[in-house]
Amino acid sequence: MSDLRDATAARLVLGIESSCDETGVALVRTEPGGAPRLLAHALHSQIDMHQAYGGVVPELASRDHIRRVVPLARQVLAEAQVALPEVDLIAYTQGPGLAGALLVGAGVACALGVALERPLLGVHHLEGHLLSPFLSADPPEFPFVALLVSGGHTQLMRVDGVGRYALLGETVDDAAGEAFDKSAKLMGLPYPGGPHLSRLAEGGRTDAFELPRPMLHSGNLDFSFAGLKTAVRTHLVRLGWLDQPEALAAPEHRATLVDLAASAQAAIVEVLVKKSLAALKQTGLKRIVVAGGVGANRLLREQLNQACQRRGVRVHYPELHLCTDNGAMIALAAAMRLQAGLAEPQRAATFEVKPRWDLSSLA
Repeated sequence: MSDLRDATAARLVLGIESSCDETGVALVRTEPGGAPRLLAHALHSQIDMHQAYGGVVPELASRDHIRRVVPLARQVLAEAQVALPEVDLIAYTQGPGLAGALLVGAGVACALGVALERPLLGVHHLEGHLLSPFLSADPPEFPFVALLVSGGHTQLMRVDGVGRYALLGETVDDAAGEAFDKSAKLMGLPYPGGPHLSRLAEGGRTDAFELPRPMLHSGNLDFSFAGLKTAVRTHLVRLGWLDQPEALAAPEHRATLVDLAASAQAAIVEVLVKKSLAALKQTGLKRIVVAGGVGANRLLREQLNQACQRRGVRVHYPELHLCTDNGAMIALAAAMRLQAGLAEPQRAATFEVKPRWDLSSLA
């Protein structure tokens, strides 16, 4: 094992992600003076298991993480052709997330740390998303504005370096991802609703239904999407289709549902794009990073790319397969903290998870 205080040594970081309904494990290698490199990663999604319930069941999620994490770790090590004792640091998602799910990843990391006599590092889930574009073919440079659109989080941050984050604005109620998922559920679409709504919206009229753009002209960089979901519900009530599965599935109603999905998606994307542009103007920065599950949305990428190109702004995204929760972003965040001299690895056998954790509180 290399000395973590030795800046000239290469290191192997094993990352474990278990904050919600995806189990992810990855191995990242750091090189002196170079960017961390992803050697291998593996991911298991629990979508099929939770689909029957229309949402994530925390107890089931935790139990499934227990079943998946060790086989995934073996798969990653085999793919990278690395023996477990060669790992220098074990990183895990410390928060935010579901408490029980977080405890699984933390418990496995702690057990490995004790067995191998290796240090541990708890990682902030959103910091992982924020830094994930550094694994892309077009990595960003500091400083930049970050639009974090992951699950229950929608935030705009100014990022001046690893651990140097200033909150510019955030959602005051539902996040963008929740607006996608809740609207989709109202339309009778399967879980998880966001991707299904986006696919349904293809070819639809974005102006077919009048939907609000909450807080678009608020004068600040905060977001609110609860009213949009309520407006979608109101339209379905007027159509007489709310809680009517047969009506929602009727072929003769599909064109109208496509238009409603397109209108809802357009409203969400317009708010995200215009608030992002306002953040760029406020900070004077010419670079933006978009990360998190909603960052994979095709319409968001198209409209943000076009708007930023007109303004001479560079846009960076993680690779599509790294937009969802994954172990690669956790291993990367730990590696970058290590390189920046911000990591404080622990060797204690006890551990703590943080289901609620403010990203801007990191140093």
